[in-house]
Amino acid sequence: MTRFSAASPTTWSGVPVTVTGAGGFIGSHLAETLVRAGADVRALVSYRSQSDPGALGWADPEIVDAMDIHRADLRDSDAMTRLLEGREVVFNLAALVAIPYSYANPRHVFDVNVTGTLNVAQAARDVGVRRMVQTSTSEVYGTAQQVPITEDHPIHAQSPYAASKAAADQLVLSFHRSFELPVTVVRPFNTYGPRQSMRAVLPTIIVQALSGGPVQLGSLTPRRDMTYVADTVSGFLAAASSEATNGETVQLGTGVDHSIADMVDAVGRAVGRELEVQLDPQRVRPGASEVMRLISSPERMRSLTGWTPQHDLDAGIGEMVAWVADHLDAFEPDEYAV
Repeated sequence: MTRFSAASPTTWSGVPVTVTGAGGFIGSHLAETLVRAGADVRALVSYRSQSDPGALGWADPEIVDAMDIHRADLRDSDAMTRLLEGREVVFNLAALVAIPYSYANPRHVFDVNVTGTLNVAQAARDVGVRRMVQTSTSEVYGTAQQVPITEDHPIHAQSPYAASKAAADQLVLSFHRSFELPVTVVRPFNTYGPRQSMRAVLPTIIVQALSGGPVQLGSLTPRRDMTYVADTVSGFLAAASSEATNGETVQLGTGVDHSIADMVDAVGRAVGRELEVQLDPQRVRPGASEVMRLISSPERMRSLTGWTPQHDLDAGIGEMVAWVADHLDAFEPDEYAV
């Protein structure tokens, strides 16, 4: 077994790691990348009676077979202790992430995202992991008060989901300050790519575009810093491998923002036709909670680890369109996932 050390870049070969939320979009890519890098991966997926592996169902079956997959609930503290026993690094990605769902069910969202994170942090402390990487979200900032957004930007949650993630961030950082738990908070901006569900805007645009009809959307004016999933994953690994990020919050973004209308145009270029857009009122978020602009400053992450994203929007969307086209029968173009 390779002993993890954040004092120098880690090869990951033989390093025992846990990835919670491995059945999710980013988590599945991260767990797969770690296996390919030689890590000993223990993966937590949400329990379902059908043994559904979530987004890991899209991964290479041989890679998935190499994982030690556990099915449990983040809110089960005993299960979290068992999950982290013998682990050197834990990447905590498990969360309820749907913003519209958080409007209707804020207590459930807080219970999973905050209490669940508390259980992971307590287990990490009890078993003595050498690094906990906590997944945040750019949504904690709300609409940008100044751009680009740095890690020092005020926290201004505009949805219960964003508030739950801000609370989880502060919880794990308090464990660093109070108990010297080695923690890094990684704050991705809007990640996109293969395996992403119709909950997100880009898959919604792409599936409808490839299905040939008009594209049903809400507001076209919000702007987002779009980061391709392979770049987000490399950022997680870089953050975990650096001693300089211990106790820090770091952002993963490109430093460039795009409107929803820009994304429609980019998808149109990828599919080779101009897309017709129709307003769907049910997809319009409440005005007071709609975040109008998110654009990162990736400078702290770059200076601490040397990480830089490798995909611009057209390159990333091109790869995503090709993947969705190969799996189009798995999507419903009229679906609106909350």
